[in-house]
Amino acid sequence: MKLATKPNILILGAGYGGMVTATKITKELGHNQANITLVSKHDYHYQTTWLHEPAAGTMHHDRTRMQISDVVDINKVNFIQDEVVNIHREENKVSLKNTGEVEFDYLVTALGAVPETFGVGGVFEHSFNKWTVNGARQLKEHTEYMFAKYNNEPEPREEYLTFVVAGAGFTGMEFIGELSERMPKLCKEYDIPLNKVKMYVIEAAPTALPGFDPELVEYAMNLLENRGVEFKINTPISEVTADGVTLKDGEEIKSSTVIWATGVRGNPVIEKAGFENMRGRVKVEKDLRAPGHDNIFIIGDCSLMINEETERPYPPTAQIAMQQAETVAKNLHALIKGESLHEFKPDIKGTVASLGGKEAIGVVGNKKLFGTSANFMKKMIDNRYLWILGGTGLVLKKGKNPF
Repeated sequence: MKLATKPNILILGAGYGGMVTATKITKELGHNQANITLVSKHDYHYQTTWLHEPAAGTMHHDRTRMQISDVVDINKVNFIQDEVVNIHREENKVSLKNTGEVEFDYLVTALGAVPETFGVGGVFEHSFNKWTVNGARQLKEHTEYMFAKYNNEPEPREEYLTFVVAGAGFTGMEFIGELSERMPKLCKEYDIPLNKVKMYVIEAAPTALPGFDPELVEYAMNLLENRGVEFKINTPISEVTADGVTLKDGEEIKSSTVIWATGVRGNPVIEKAGFENMRGRVKVEKDLRAPGHDNIFIIGDCSLMINEETERPYPPTAQIAMQQAETVAKNLHALIKGESLHEFKPDIKGTVASLGGKEAIGVVGNKKLFGTSANFMKKMIDNRYLWILGGTGLVLKKGKNPF
């Protein structure tokens, strides 16, 4: 490929992968070595892994987000606020909703994910499924409205205070942890007995937190059950309706609040662009390039990598997206300099799930963590990301107190 004097690097998406790529590439390359452009539909970056807290109402949603211009050096990176419509792989162009077409020499696709319905009907029509800042804000406000509504009708309806979480993976368990922790305060505020509230977690797999250590899963389930959460494990949902959910065995649970947290698939742009994919995820090469494309990298939720030890895909986590971004920044530098590319090797430092309040569970190295020690580690992990992105200043501004 014949490149201009200064190649055009285009980064799509300002999630974990896109933001770390943008910040790292400006350090890898001198100011005059490339034109770098970042595209995002929002002018802010938000912490997806924190959204269960504002969604449950235990954190203000503004804590989860930061202006892109406060983190990325816009003197070195051209920022375009727009939505990606399509990637024209062979023409080296990307179509944006409002700006038109943008050309690239090198492309980093970090567009994030959308909810996976697994063919269940009614998900988009009747559930809360948007794990975004606006989605979290909507769910919080709806929950409070249900409490306010309960005592303002001649005959209060049980479904107003019935909360169904579909999916017992990380998102579902972290959300119900926050919600169950907040319930006593909500009930006190709205003069409602706590025993009127029903909380369900419904999971199609044979266990909650599939793939997680069984001892830690048991700890989490016992803790949440003591807060009033009822689990229905190995129980698929067949349909989400305006009245609640219908389970495969025919049981109906009436609820005005169904939260969809069953997992994600890659951004639909991946499929539209014609990349070979599985559920919107491209099985990338070891250097994170798309197969057959020397100048297109795909990272984060849109990439698929197999863990050779387990022969299963690595989960699409923030930790992996950030590590991929660092490798991509090095590989972009290598391509421009005509050097050898680096293989991406995930370094899983640990996995921690919060359960509300000062409770959490996790594995760091070979050590299992429970309760307050896991909660401490969770907040340190959250703060470490802020440090990677914006240094000590961002940690002081947005970080969590681990104590």
